[in-house]
Amino acid sequence: MSAEKNTDDASAKPLDFIREIVAQDLKSGKHDGRVQTRFPPEPNGYLHIGHAKSICLNFGIAKEFGGRCNLRFDDTNPTKEETEYVDSIKEDVRWLGFEWDEEHYASDYFEQLYKWAEALIQKGLAYVDSGSLDEIRAQRGTVNEPGTPSPYRERSVEENLDLFRRMRAGEFPNGAHVLRAKIDMAAGNMNLRDPIMYRILHTPHHRTADKWCIYPIYDWAHGQSDSIEKITHSICTLEFEIHRPLYEWYIEHLDIFPSKQYEFARLNLTYMVMSKRKLLELVQAKLVEGWDDPRMPTIAGIRRRGYTPESLRNFCHTIGVTKYPGTTDISVLENSLRDDLNRRAERRMAVLDPVKVVITNYPEGASEELEAVNHPQDESFGTRTIPFGREIYIEREDFMEDPPKKFFRLSPGKEVRMRYAYFIKCEDVIKNEQGEVTEIHCTYDPETKGGNAPDGRKVKATLHWVPVAEAVDAEVRLYDHLFEVENPNDVPEGGDFKDHLNPNSLQVIKHAKLEPLLCSAQEGDRFQFERMGYFCCDRTSTAERPVFNRAVTLRDTWAKAKKQ
Repeated sequence: MSAEKNTDDASAKPLDFIREIVAQDLKSGKHDGRVQTRFPPEPNGYLHIGHAKSICLNFGIAKEFGGRCNLRFDDTNPTKEETEYVDSIKEDVRWLGFEWDEEHYASDYFEQLYKWAEALIQKGLAYVDSGSLDEIRAQRGTVNEPGTPSPYRERSVEENLDLFRRMRAGEFPNGAHVLRAKIDMAAGNMNLRDPIMYRILHTPHHRTADKWCIYPIYDWAHGQSDSIEKITHSICTLEFEIHRPLYEWYIEHLDIFPSKQYEFARLNLTYMVMSKRKLLELVQAKLVEGWDDPRMPTIAGIRRRGYTPESLRNFCHTIGVTKYPGTTDISVLENSLRDDLNRRAERRMAVLDPVKVVITNYPEGASEELEAVNHPQDESFGTRTIPFGREIYIEREDFMEDPPKKFFRLSPGKEVRMRYAYFIKCEDVIKNEQGEVTEIHCTYDPETKGGNAPDGRKVKATLHWVPVAEAVDAEVRLYDHLFEVENPNDVPEGGDFKDHLNPNSLQVIKHAKLEPLLCSAQEGDRFQFERMGYFCCDRTSTAERPVFNRAVTLRDTWAKAKKQ
């Protein structure tokens, strides 16, 4: 069942500063008119929406300027990386609508990186340090004080080569030695104070198995991997800006292709955390269902919640690319989804908190098929039929026995319109022993079929409904912000970001009533439940027991709450 139309936003927007650089490089003939980008995730967790911005930027630039974009996994830490993460990253990139030109792994370059490390040793620009990590950390000094040279800094080239080759051969235990670059222990940029290049890790790698027991540090592998792939525009987030001089030092002293790095501000959103480490904490502590929990900011999570790739691409287009850190209000993301689903989602009726209405003057045993439009603003979506009979469900909140003055929905003696059906008037109310309303008895006007009265009388409310006999019993999950404060990372000393979890981030409705057609919905189908919000069929859904996730409300309820 398809419930979507492709409506990607292609509205024009001035070039951001990175695209301006690329355009100027092309104009000047730099890199022989070639544009080569890459998206280089570490496969140590699921991607989140911040990565979506980077994906759209790297793949988007390649597409817009006739270039190429590689997918490269920077898999230099075997203790945290898994094939599961590799597969999920590929799925996320493709779901967003992009395809890479070449697939690479930093582990593809382990042999070359090792040879280059030996080359630096032979030039006297790298050495084996046998101190502990705590000792090396202490030697780095502070921002205001220069570092202290390691006692192993002046080892001979021959001794360093011998020790490094024995490290590779597996002669030493974890932590016995590291390889460091020999740069400047007094450098103002602390990344240049003899950074570690290799450490010993007797841990199998998800691709190279037990071939290696020494692994390159990310800062050693990253720039050289760009160089090997001849990346013309190496695009990173701002936290890597201070690492750029180190990447350039390595490239300069190896005399290899000079990839150039450009930094942009990472995406931060209110009510979300954008740290794979913190997201992993939530998963491991079982505070969420998993990486694809619809409350998570992972691409897998928001996809399951009901977001479309078009809405994410449009969101990234809207917020733009700058060098200035900031935080985007989550309403911008949600409005992007509302705008997209308002155009593409078919309408259906669903009652989440049902109360039965009995139309006492409707013939017993009779029923009829009423025509309903699938999209009120787009006739091309067509129509559907909904059975109507003597008994229907409406939302419990749409009835009040003793209503306030401006309550225009159903109440004793008041007439309302039923969507696509008739005018009905409340004549009586049935309650149980606890005083709860169990049935509302109404009469209908058969002359008002379709929702208009021949005599011209008006009603002030139109209610959605579903037929009792044919209603589909379903589970509906109402998701809200995972955190109840705008900045979950803002915690007092000794506090924890998890203290800000929203206890009301998920409400499960076990027995919602849906119109019959929704039993055939497939995973990922998205609909507007009229008056209720936009919903997506979950991966756990079956024809016998449909499950729907609320992707987003019809309006920004949090903005309204903050004004009160």
